[in-house]
Amino acid sequence: MKGKNYLIRGSKDLQERFIGNAFMLTEEERERILKKPTGKYHHAVLTRPFYDKVKDQDEVTQMQYIDIHFWLIGDILLKADKMSMAHSLEVRVPFLDRIVFDVARTIPTKYKVNEENTKYAMRQAAHRYLPDMVAEKKKLGFPVPIRIWLKEDKYYQIVKDAFTSKAAQNFFKTEEIVKYLEEHREGKADNSRKIWTIFMFLVWHKQYFEETA
Repeated sequence: MKGKNYLIRGSKDLQERFIGNAFMLTEEERERILKKPTGKYHHAVLTRPFYDKVKDQDEVTQMQYIDIHFWLIGDILLKADKMSMAHSLEVRVPFLDRIVFDVARTIPTKYKVNEENTKYAMRQAAHRYLPDMVAEKKKLGFPVPIRIWLKEDKYYQIVKDAFTSKAAQNFFKTEEIVKYLEEHREGKADNSRKIWTIFMFLVWHKQYFEETA
Protein backbone atom coordinates (compact mmCIF):
# COMPACT_ATOMS: atom_id res chain seq x y z
CA MET A 1 0.00 0.00 0.00
CA LYS A 2 1.52 3.27 -1.13
CA GLY A 3 1.80 5.81 1.67
CA LYS A 4 1.45 3.19 4.41
CA ASN A 5 4.65 4.25 6.17
CA TYR A 6 3.56 7.91 6.16
CA LEU A 7 0.29 6.97 7.86
CA ILE A 8 2.06 4.88 10.47
CA ARG A 9 4.62 7.58 11.23
CA GLY A 10 1.93 10.26 11.28
CA SER A 11 0.08 8.43 14.04
CA LYS A 12 3.08 8.60 16.37
CA ASP A 13 4.29 11.38 18.63
CA LEU A 14 6.80 13.76 17.05
CA GLN A 15 9.71 12.44 19.13
CA GLU A 16 8.97 8.91 17.92
CA ARG A 17 8.46 9.64 14.24
CA PHE A 18 10.92 12.44 13.45
CA ILE A 19 14.61 11.64 13.59
CA GLY A 20 15.50 14.17 10.94
CA ASN A 21 16.46 13.95 7.30
CA ALA A 22 19.41 11.76 8.21
CA PHE A 23 16.94 8.94 8.96
CA MET A 24 17.59 5.80 6.89
CA LEU A 25 16.37 2.63 8.55
CA THR A 26 13.64 1.87 11.05
CA GLU A 27 14.50 0.00 14.23
CA GLU A 28 12.76 -3.06 12.76
CA GLU A 29 14.81 -2.89 9.55
CA ARG A 30 18.02 -2.53 11.51
CA GLU A 31 17.21 -5.61 13.55
CA ARG A 32 16.37 -7.52 10.39
CA ILE A 33 19.54 -6.82 8.42
CA LEU A 34 22.26 -6.78 11.10
CA LYS A 35 24.10 -9.99 11.90
CA LYS A 36 24.41 -9.01 15.57
CA PRO A 37 21.63 -6.53 16.23
CA THR A 38 21.33 -4.70 19.50
CA GLY A 39 18.36 -2.78 20.81
CA LYS A 40 20.48 -0.60 23.11
CA TYR A 41 20.85 2.26 20.67
CA HIS A 42 17.29 3.31 19.90
CA HIS A 43 17.25 6.66 18.11
CA ALA A 44 15.14 8.22 20.85
CA VAL A 45 18.05 7.84 23.27
CA LEU A 46 20.09 10.13 21.03
CA THR A 47 17.41 12.65 20.14
CA ARG A 48 15.60 12.96 23.49
CA PRO A 49 18.08 15.41 25.11
CA PHE A 50 17.71 17.71 22.08
CA TYR A 51 13.91 17.50 22.07
CA ASP A 52 13.94 18.32 25.79
CA LYS A 53 15.72 21.60 25.08
CA VAL A 54 12.91 22.78 22.78
CA LYS A 55 9.95 20.97 24.35
CA ASP A 56 8.03 24.25 24.76
CA GLN A 57 8.43 25.19 21.08
CA ASP A 58 6.08 24.33 18.20
CA GLU A 59 6.67 21.16 16.17
CA VAL A 60 8.26 22.92 13.19
CA THR A 61 10.85 24.53 15.46
CA GLN A 62 11.50 21.20 17.18
CA MET A 63 12.10 19.46 13.86
CA GLN A 64 14.41 22.24 12.71
CA TYR A 65 16.37 21.94 15.94
CA ILE A 66 16.84 18.20 15.41
CA ASP A 67 17.95 18.71 11.81
CA ILE A 68 20.43 21.43 12.79
CA HIS A 69 22.10 19.19 15.37
CA PHE A 70 22.04 15.93 13.43
CA TRP A 71 21.51 16.22 9.67
CA LEU A 72 23.26 19.53 8.97
CA ILE A 73 26.31 19.07 11.19
CA GLY A 74 26.85 15.36 10.62
CA ASP A 75 25.75 15.01 7.01
CA ILE A 76 24.88 17.64 4.44
CA LEU A 77 27.14 20.50 5.58
CA LEU A 78 30.05 18.16 6.10
CA LYS A 79 29.77 16.65 2.62
CA ALA A 80 29.10 19.97 0.91
CA ASP A 81 32.07 21.60 2.60
CA LYS A 82 34.51 18.82 1.74
CA MET A 83 33.44 18.67 -1.92
CA SER A 84 33.33 22.42 -2.47
CA MET A 85 36.58 23.23 -0.67
CA ALA A 86 38.33 20.54 -2.73
CA HIS A 87 37.61 22.87 -5.66
CA SER A 88 38.41 26.10 -3.76
CA LEU A 89 34.73 27.04 -3.47
CA GLU A 90 32.68 28.19 -0.50
CA VAL A 91 29.03 27.30 -1.02
CA ARG A 92 27.69 27.45 2.53
CA VAL A 93 27.54 31.23 2.92
CA PRO A 94 25.67 33.59 3.13
CA PHE A 95 22.93 31.52 4.76
CA LEU A 96 25.27 30.22 7.45
CA ASP A 97 26.56 33.66 8.31
CA ARG A 98 26.18 33.93 12.09
CA ILE A 99 24.24 37.20 11.97
CA VAL A 100 21.86 35.85 9.30
CA PHE A 101 21.32 32.71 11.37
CA ASP A 102 20.68 34.67 14.56
CA VAL A 103 18.01 36.71 12.77
CA ALA A 104 16.48 33.68 11.06
CA ARG A 105 16.06 31.78 14.31
CA THR A 106 13.79 34.55 15.65
CA ILE A 107 11.40 34.44 12.69
CA PRO A 108 7.95 33.16 13.75
CA THR A 109 7.04 29.78 12.32
CA LYS A 110 4.15 31.22 10.29
CA TYR A 111 6.72 33.17 8.25
CA LYS A 112 9.00 30.17 7.73
CA VAL A 113 6.49 27.85 6.11
CA ASN A 114 2.74 27.77 5.57
CA GLU A 115 0.15 25.65 3.78
CA GLU A 116 0.93 27.26 0.43
CA ASN A 117 4.66 27.81 0.44
CA THR A 118 8.05 26.94 1.90
CA LYS A 119 10.70 29.48 2.88
CA TYR A 120 7.94 32.08 3.02
CA ALA A 121 9.92 35.00 4.51
CA MET A 122 12.85 34.49 2.14
CA ARG A 123 10.57 34.31 -0.89
CA GLN A 124 8.81 37.52 0.14
CA ALA A 125 12.19 39.25 0.44
CA ALA A 126 13.26 37.83 -2.93
CA HIS A 127 10.20 39.35 -4.62
CA ARG A 128 11.69 42.80 -3.98
CA TYR A 129 14.77 42.14 -6.09
CA LEU A 130 14.13 39.12 -8.32
CA PRO A 131 11.58 38.11 -10.98
CA ASP A 132 8.55 36.25 -9.65
CA MET A 133 9.57 33.08 -11.46
CA VAL A 134 12.82 33.05 -9.48
CA ALA A 135 11.30 34.02 -6.12
CA GLU A 136 8.64 31.31 -6.42
CA LYS A 137 10.83 28.62 -7.95
CA LYS A 138 10.30 25.19 -6.43
CA LYS A 139 12.89 24.12 -3.90
CA LEU A 140 15.49 21.90 -5.54
CA GLY A 141 18.51 20.23 -4.03
CA PHE A 142 21.51 18.73 -5.78
CA PRO A 143 20.70 15.02 -5.75
CA VAL A 144 22.90 12.45 -7.41
CA PRO A 145 20.84 10.02 -9.57
CA ILE A 146 21.75 7.03 -7.40
CA ARG A 147 18.32 5.43 -7.77
CA ILE A 148 18.85 5.31 -11.55
CA TRP A 149 22.46 4.14 -11.43
CA LEU A 150 21.62 1.23 -9.14
CA LYS A 151 19.36 -0.22 -11.83
CA GLU A 152 22.14 -0.21 -14.42
CA ASP A 153 23.99 -3.52 -14.82
CA LYS A 154 27.44 -2.06 -14.14
CA TYR A 155 26.64 -0.43 -10.82
CA TYR A 156 24.14 -3.07 -9.77
CA GLN A 157 26.87 -5.70 -10.05
CA ILE A 158 29.43 -3.60 -8.16
CA VAL A 159 27.03 -3.18 -5.26
CA LYS A 160 25.91 -6.82 -5.35
CA ASP A 161 29.53 -7.98 -5.16
CA ALA A 162 30.01 -5.78 -2.10
CA PHE A 163 26.76 -7.02 -0.53
CA THR A 164 27.84 -10.66 -0.88
CA SER A 165 31.46 -10.12 0.14
CA LYS A 166 33.11 -11.68 3.17
CA ALA A 167 33.11 -8.32 4.94
CA ALA A 168 29.37 -7.93 4.37
CA GLN A 169 28.79 -11.39 5.80
CA ASN A 170 30.53 -10.32 9.01
CA PHE A 171 28.06 -7.49 9.62
CA PHE A 172 24.87 -8.18 7.69
CA LYS A 173 22.41 -10.90 6.83
CA THR A 174 23.40 -10.70 3.19
CA GLU A 175 20.18 -12.21 1.86
CA GLU A 176 18.29 -9.28 3.40
CA ILE A 177 20.47 -6.51 1.97
CA VAL A 178 20.57 -8.20 -1.44
CA LYS A 179 16.76 -8.21 -1.27
CA TYR A 180 16.87 -4.40 -0.99
CA LEU A 181 18.95 -4.31 -4.16
CA GLU A 182 16.72 -6.71 -6.10
CA GLU A 183 13.51 -4.92 -5.09
CA HIS A 184 15.01 -1.63 -6.19
CA ARG A 185 16.18 -2.95 -9.55
CA GLU A 186 12.78 -4.50 -10.25
CA GLY A 187 11.02 -1.24 -9.40
CA LYS A 188 9.16 -2.69 -6.42
CA ALA A 189 10.58 -0.08 -4.02
CA ASP A 190 12.93 2.88 -3.94
CA ASN A 191 15.63 1.48 -1.67
CA SER A 192 18.38 3.70 -3.05
CA ARG A 193 19.21 5.53 0.18
CA LYS A 194 19.28 2.32 2.21
CA ILE A 195 21.42 0.58 -0.38
CA TRP A 196 23.81 3.51 -0.66
CA THR A 197 24.21 3.79 3.12
CA ILE A 198 25.12 0.11 3.44
CA PHE A 199 27.38 0.24 0.39
CA MET A 200 29.26 3.29 1.70
CA PHE A 201 29.84 1.53 5.02
CA LEU A 202 31.34 -1.45 3.18
CA VAL A 203 33.53 0.80 1.00
CA TRP A 204 34.73 2.63 4.12
CA HIS A 205 35.44 -0.65 5.89
CA LYS A 206 37.38 -1.99 2.92
CA GLN A 207 39.54 1.12 2.61
CA TYR A 208 40.39 1.61 6.27
CA PHE A 209 40.37 -1.93 7.66
CA GLU A 210 40.77 -4.54 4.94
CA GLU A 211 43.36 -2.79 2.77
CA THR A 212 45.49 -1.75 5.74
CA ALA A 213 45.36 -5.12 7.47
